[in-house]
Amino acid sequence: MTKRKTQSMLAQLSLFRRGGLRVGAGRKPKGDEALASHAKRARLTRHKPVLVTTHLIEDRPNLRRERTLVLLRRVLSQGSERFGFRLVEYGIQSNHLHLIAEADDESALARGMQGLLVRVAKALNAEWGRRGRVFRDRYHARILEAPRDVRNALIYVLQNARKHGAKLLGIDPFSSGPWFEGWHDRIARADRPIARASSWVLKVGWRMWGLISTKDAPVGGREGAWDEFLELDGA
Repeated sequence: MTKRKTQSMLAQLSLFRRGGLRVGAGRKPKGDEALASHAKRARLTRHKPVLVTTHLIEDRPNLRRERTLVLLRRVLSQGSERFGFRLVEYGIQSNHLHLIAEADDESALARGMQGLLVRVAKALNAEWGRRGRVFRDRYHARILEAPRDVRNALIYVLQNARKHGAKLLGIDPFSSGPWFEGWHDRIARADRPIARASSWVLKVGWRMWGLISTKDAPVGGREGAWDEFLELDGA
């Protein structure tokens, strides 16, 4: 083997040792708006809730409107418990949804989310007089295991509007907050329209860090601080 060929092989090997792949290499995302990681999925079980975020595509109307709220409450309720999937909490923002759900496994999460988002998309298109896609390529999901993470996720979902500048006097009506049973300064409404938690960590475990105040707001930096943990593939 010539000296030049040996040096070339060593140079190529060093690229992989440093993780230096050429620009554009590897699996291409699906569509122009593919946002979620294609990394290997973590294992989901019925004992672990999951935080899910899904965004609208560009140029869709604001979701935080009274008429849209009535529609979304109805549709989210209808799709809240199917296929081993349970929607436990939700927060509606202007162009995205935050959800806390439980599922028996990854397949149940995928089926449940697909069914839920199809229902939401059809209802919104009918309301808007539009056709076509409503949500971006894939949803973002993070498995929640530690009680403290679950508590932070609950604040993030129920009180996320505060982070976006909304001036809330108490509970955000564009969330499942009116029916949330973990407030220390409010009593939940009895007519809960969505599923109840079944996992220990989402029913009881998170409370070891204290109940939540209606004045609490998500802490930390940008919204993506939660969305970076893309351990599950979206639909």
